Order: sequence, then structure tokens, then C-alpha cells
Amino acid sequence: MSIKGLVTPPGDKSISHRAGLFSLLATGTCRVSNFSPCADCASTLEAVSRLGGHVERQDEEVVLHGAGGKLSSAEVDCGNSGTTMRLLIGLLAGRPGSFVLDGDDSLRRRPMARVADPLTRMGAKVFTNEGRPPVTIEGAALIGQRHELAVASAQLKSALLLAGLQASGETLVIEPHLSRDHTERLLAAMGADIAQAQGGWRVRPSAINLPDSLRVPGDVSAAAFMLVGALITPGSEVTTLGVGLNPGRVGLLTVLERMGAKLVVTEEGREPEPWGRVSAAFTPELMATEVMPEEIPLLVDEVPILALAATQAQGVTVMRSINELRIKESDRIAAIVTQLGNLSARLWEEGDDLFIEGPTELKPQGSYDSYGDHRIAMTLAMAGVLCGQSLEVADAACAGVSYPDFYRDLEALQQ
Repeated sequence: MSIKGLVTPPGDKSISHRAGLFSLLATGTCRVSNFSPCADCASTLEAVSRLGGHVERQDEEVVLHGAGGKLSSAEVDCGNSGTTMRLLIGLLAGRPGSFVLDGDDSLRRRPMARVADPLTRMGAKVFTNEGRPPVTIEGAALIGQRHELAVASAQLKSALLLAGLQASGETLVIEPHLSRDHTERLLAAMGADIAQAQGGWRVRPSAINLPDSLRVPGDVSAAAFMLVGALITPGSEVTTLGVGLNPGRVGLLTVLERMGAKLVVTEEGREPEPWGRVSAAFTPELMATEVMPEEIPLLVDEVPILALAATQAQGVTVMRSINELRIKESDRIAAIVTQLGNLSARLWEEGDDLFIEGPTELKPQGSYDSYGDHRIAMTLAMAGVLCGQSLEVADAACAGVSYPDFYRDLEALQQ
């Protein structure tokens, strides 16, 4: 079973989240096209409305009306979206009012102390349930601080920058490795006083304004599944259209090229961020590689599908320091090892490192479990393409969390 053709992935989740959330602090009106239709971003728009923002749907656009920081106390359901919750903690910490952020069972298991603790040092009043949701926030006056983060996390960095935007003085956020910079790019475009400094990002209190319009590029993390499926399945060739090519998001493409993958990346525009098309063709002689800790933040969401690619590469692929994957929608390290292992893949974990030995002929046997994790569900779907048959996967529909039309698009590509 090969896959061939063109596919347009949904709008980028990360940029869509930020456009919606930043409208709570900004003034003006912005027409957003290609806003992500995924469930997580729907949670963000619902949160914006609950907090006093104004969101409209007009034809295929989302129209955001800036709230200018004048927010309403509210209880907010963040659904399954860790991005919504973590960014809101930082955004709300400096606003007058009382706020409660909660979510589904999966989100209630994810850690929030890593956001709450540094905000508390800025004067925030943030209370968690033993480090996890629900999170209660009592708006307080914030004081700018220097933060040297132990982990590279775009969500944590973004929360602190949003708090710093409202704090007295200067806030500096320094990471051990680079992470996605969508927040920095969008805040700068909105007029925030933000700049690179001392190996990190410095922000000062400032007002922000929505652009008149914003087109969200396609989500390269969603495109990754179709691209890897093409690389490892004989006779396949897929081109993904209009995808974001932000340097902080294309770590997977860099690693795949190092493995010898037949990829063609063509930049076609740079607003609001670099974007273009990516083509992938079956590559029978992929070579194993070592993914270093500083590369992980640039492909953290793509580790499951990269692991599938590694099962077809010659040699042992090693992914170093991927412990961040233990606190996603599932323990993704355990999920990768058990589910691909049930397909006869040879892989194992040692501490925070993952090892995959290939090439291996994958053999379906029995049923599989997504653990309610969209990226595990889509990885197993692509494993089924490679095996030439659909796998029986529990809660496969959770793919809609990030890619609502995933199965429809995949079916259209199948030959």
C-alpha cells in the first residue's frame, strides 16, 4: 500500500493558539485565515471568549477583537490543551481578577508547577493541585525577573514572557537549548518591547496591537506523518503544501536529511513566518543517526513518527534526553516502546534515551492503543500503511486533537 499525491495540512497549532490568546492583551481587530481547526485550538478560542475576549467566525476566517487586557474573572475549561493552560497561567498572572483553569483527565495529569513556581518568584499568586491542574490564579502586581530554565520549553518560556510583558522592570528568559520562537516572533510583530539578550529573550512592559490580518501557515508537525509515511513505504511520494518552515520547527526535516531521506524543501513565502512545500519520496536506504539533546526541542512533537522512521533505517538510532515526552498526553516514551514493540520493532529505553535498531519488518499482531494521544494514534496509522493494512487502534479518533481530517487525507493519498 503506497501513498501518493498532494496534501494540505491544517493551520499551525502553535501560531493559532498564540494569535487567539494574545488577543486578550492586545487592542485592534485581526482577521485570521487558516486558523487551526483542531480540538486544542477550539479550547483556546473558548477560553478567550470565557475571559472576555470576542471571537467571530466569518466564512473560513476567525476574527479576533482585542480585549486590551480587560478580562473577566472566570472558570476556564482548557480541554486537552496543555498549551492553552500553560500560556494562560502566565498571561493571567498579571491581570486583575480570579481565574480557575481546568481540563480533561489527561490534562489534569500534566505538571504545572514548572510554570507556577517561577511566576510565584515574580509575585504571582498561582495555586495548583499538588503541582497539577486545576490551577487557580489571583491576579497580582508582577516584578520582572531573570529566569534560567532547566529545560528548553516553548510553553514555559512563553508563559514567562507573557507575564514579563505585564511586570515592572525587565524580564529575561534563558533556556539551555533553543526552543520554538513563535511567541517571540508574534509579540514582536504586535509591537512588544522584546529582543534577544544574554543568550535568551528580554521583554519589558509594553502594549501590543493585533495586526489587521494574519494567515497561519500549515502545521509542519501534522505534515510530518504523511512525509515519513512516504519515506518508508515503497512506491510512495507525497508533497505537503503551504507548511510552516520556521527554523525552530523543522528539526525533524534536518534529522531525516541526515539519515539520507529524499526530501525537497521549497520556501514560497515569509509572512508571518517562512512557509512553503515539502516533498518526500520512498528512500530504501535510510541510515541510523544520533539525535542530540539540543535537537529535541526542535522536533519534540515528531519523536513518535521519527521513531517509526528509525525502525526502517540501517543501524541503531539514538534519541538523547527525551524525558520531556513523559509528560505529554501520554508517557510517549513508554507508548512508543510498547506499541512499536508490539509490531516486532527492536527498540528500548535507557534512562532518558531511546534506542531503535533497524531495519525491521513490522508485523501486525493483535490490537494497539493510542493511550488517548493524537501523535501515537497517527504514528500507528502510518505504521499500518507500511504494513499494508489498517491497525486496530483504541481511541484512534483522538488524532482530531491536532489533525481533524487526518484519516480522510490519508485515505485520499492511498493507492
